[in-house]
Formats: sequence, structure tokens, C-alpha cells
Amino acid sequence: MAVTESAPETAPAMPEAAGARATQEDVGARAAHEGILRRQAARESAARTYARALPIVPVRARGLTIEGADGNRYLDCLSGAGTLALGHNHPVVLEAIRKVLDSGAPLQVLDLATPVKDAFTTELFRTLPPGLADHARVQFCGPAGTDAVEAALKLVRAATGRSGILAFAGAYHGMTAGALAASGGASDVRVARLPYPQDYRCPFGVGGEPGAELAARWTESILDDTKSGVPSPAGMILEPVQGEGGVIPARDDWMRRMREITSARSIPLIADEVQTGVGRTGAFWAVEHSGITPDVMVLSKAIGGSLPLAVVVYREDLDVWEPGAHAGTFRGNQLAMAAGAATLAYVRENGLAERAAALGTRMIAQLQSLADDFGCVGDVRGRGLMIGVELVDPEKPPSSPGGPHPAAPELAVAVQRECLRRGLIVELGGRNSSVVRLLPPLTISDEQASAVLNRLADAVAEVAKAHTGPADEGTRRTATGRARKVEHAQGTERTRRAERSG
Repeated sequence: MAVTESAPETAPAMPEAAGARATQEDVGARAAHEGILRRQAARESAARTYARALPIVPVRARGLTIEGADGNRYLDCLSGAGTLALGHNHPVVLEAIRKVLDSGAPLQVLDLATPVKDAFTTELFRTLPPGLADHARVQFCGPAGTDAVEAALKLVRAATGRSGILAFAGAYHGMTAGALAASGGASDVRVARLPYPQDYRCPFGVGGEPGAELAARWTESILDDTKSGVPSPAGMILEPVQGEGGVIPARDDWMRRMREITSARSIPLIADEVQTGVGRTGAFWAVEHSGITPDVMVLSKAIGGSLPLAVVVYREDLDVWEPGAHAGTFRGNQLAMAAGAATLAYVRENGLAERAAALGTRMIAQLQSLADDFGCVGDVRGRGLMIGVELVDPEKPPSSPGGPHPAAPELAVAVQRECLRRGLIVELGGRNSSVVRLLPPLTISDEQASAVLNRLADAVAEVAKAHTGPADEGTRRTATGRARKVEHAQGTERTRRAERSG
């Protein structure tokens, strides 16, 4: 079975095709497109987000490609914020959904047992870390990741009889009250904020293993100092890679320290795998990189195969809830469970996590050349197909000698806009929304990956030229030329492999 699926178009039509004569059909399509956007702006909440930066109207999609109502095509590296592990409308997902629809099975069953749910749960348990799968329980929650976070916080509070939660600076766990309280920027007194180690903007100014060790020691001090003001907590919640926080992978040794620290103090460890799960980081679950087994895992996004689904998986000894202690009307979505089971099985059977690891490593290495060519690219980082490029202002001095330049959110917005003009959809994240994020589907082909890198390199070059002036044109040609050479080299190697196999 093939492990990748090429989209119908790997080179989407440019929104501003030179010399193209607009036909009556084109004019009508654009008018419909603009009308939909106007009505959205007039009717929908001011809280809408993606629609502001991405003024497109998707009407068809397959794999990596989206086609808009105006006829333009785009490579989608947002993937529903990581929801689409297999891309848009993958055949195995559509087949699973159609099978349920054609069978006459109920579509909504609350928490009743069904064959569809049983198949999903069986496949889910098959993928879990062995230390958890052997002694686990699963709670089906409301359909969003934030619902699963709320359930996990309730669970550990009920199990321990304690109320406090340990969380990390830069975290993002959702938009409901409890989830927001555990996210960076919140100020809930029941949540103690801990430093999350990183290399580029280390809170201790050292980075690497020393920075991670200092962060671990700080955590131990908070917990063991009777005058720290932090009583023994009900649990610790962390992301193995901070996504919305700027694509910051946790060091494996630090993850192991957090497991040791929490285990020694009987503090349940909650791993938020809402965005990192289902092969995204190069392992089926991101905690597997460090070899730890959390007490609780919060899962959503890709586990529903593009449809709304969220669950909490946890050690059976934490299962102290009374019947009805946590519920949710839409926890019985049969279509999502069918699509999710098909997605989990496809990722597992086709080694898509391993492919994400290999392709992500190559993409990150190629993107790091941008930092050599453009001063506005401060850092490139990620794990698997969860990649971030941080934009900085090289004309402003670092906040400390030898440290990074200040974040440049305005440049990140400009890069996102230039990417869209070139038919590439990317997201922004990070503390100052200064990180351009790539979350392509795990089915992305080598050719599509090259197209993504070329368009992003062109967009960065255009923004750098506008920011620093025409003198940077030579550097722009150098960077773009390097990207084209990489693409050519990949094509040559594929040809050689084909010739050898023939």
C-alpha cells in the first residue's frame, strides 16, 4: 500500500497569473468568492481568527491541495491546525464514513457501546505506549481538545484530592476556562507556572542541556520548598512540543526528568498530545521519543480522522469517578470514530510516523539555510512534520549580548501573506506570533515538500528584500537557487532509484 498520496495539483495556479485574460466565468467566480467573504465579515463574531489572515473560500480539497471558490489552488500546510493527518478527503477516511452511512448505524449514541466505537477503541489501544495500554481506561469527552483537557484536570483532582495544577510558560491547552488557566498568559492562582526549556530563547539564557537542567531544578525547588507558595498539586500538564507556543520541542532528557520528578512525588503527569499525536512528530505519540509513560494522555485533532473527537486515556487506578461525573452530549460521534479508526490504522500500517521523522529532518535542514542567507530568520526548529521558522528584526539589537534579536511579528505576517500569494497556506504562532508554522499532512510527497520549501523560501526572500532594501537581491537569488538545487537533486536521486529497481 502506498504511504503517500499526491494531490491532484502539486503546483497550484498562481492567484495573479501573468497575462491571463479574465473570462466571464472567472469574473463570476471571484464575485461569488468576495460575496461570501463580505457576508462572513458582516455576520460572524469578531473572535474569528484564521479567516482574517487567510481570505480564501475553500470549495474542494484533496490531499495537500485546496481549491478556492475563485478557482485558485493552494498547498495547505495548516491541515486544520494539525487535524488532517492524511490530508483532505483521504480515500480510507471517506470509505470509513460511507460504510457507516450506508449501514444504517446510528450516528449519535451518547456513551452507548457500538461496533464502531469498539473498533476505534481497539485501534487506539493498539497504538498507545505499552506501559499505558496494558492498564488504561478511556473517557470519551466533548468533541474538542479543550474538552479533553478539562476532563483530565477534573480527573486528577478527583483522584488526588488536590486542586493545584503545574503548567508551563508558553503552553496552549485550549479555550475553555480550565484549559486557558493552564495555558501561557493566564493567571489562575491554582496554576503554578514553570519554565519550559528551549534553546533559542532560553529563560535562563544558556539553552541546551544546561538550560533544561536549570528548568528541572527550578521545578524541584518549587515542589520541595515549603515556602514556595505552591502546595502539592493534583497534576502536571505539558506538551512534548509546544505548538502554539512557537514549535518548541522539549528535550528528551528534560521529559524524563519531569517523569522522575512527578513519579517521586505522586503527581500524575498529563501529556497533551492533541496536536503532537498520530505520527506528527516522527513517533506515533510524541512522548515515545523520550521513552516516558505518562499517567494521562489528552488526545484530539487527528484521532478523529478530520471529524470532531476527543478522549482522555489514563491509568486505571485513577478511575475514581462516579457515574455521570463527567459527560458530554456529543461524545458518541460514530462518523468520527470510524474515520479515526481508519486514520490510526493507516498511519500505523504504512509507517507514516517514520516517514514524518525522515522527511521532517530533511525539510528542517533545508530551511535552516534560510537563517544563513537572511538575517530576519532567527531560528528554524521542529520535530517531524511540526516545523517552525521564527522571524526576527535584525536591525534591532539583541536584548542581551549574544542573544537573539527581538521577535518580528510584522515580518511573520508579511511572510504568511507572501506565501498565500504563491499558493501556500501557513499558520503563525509563538509568543509574539512571530513563528511561521508548517503542519503538512503526513501523506505529503517529496515533490510537494519541495514545492512548499521553494514557495516559503521565495516568500522569505521577498519580505527580506522589502525590509532591508534591494541590496539583498543577490542573497535572495542565492537562497532561492539553493532551494531549486535541492529539488533537482531529489528528483535525480528518485530517477536513479527507479532505474536501479527497473
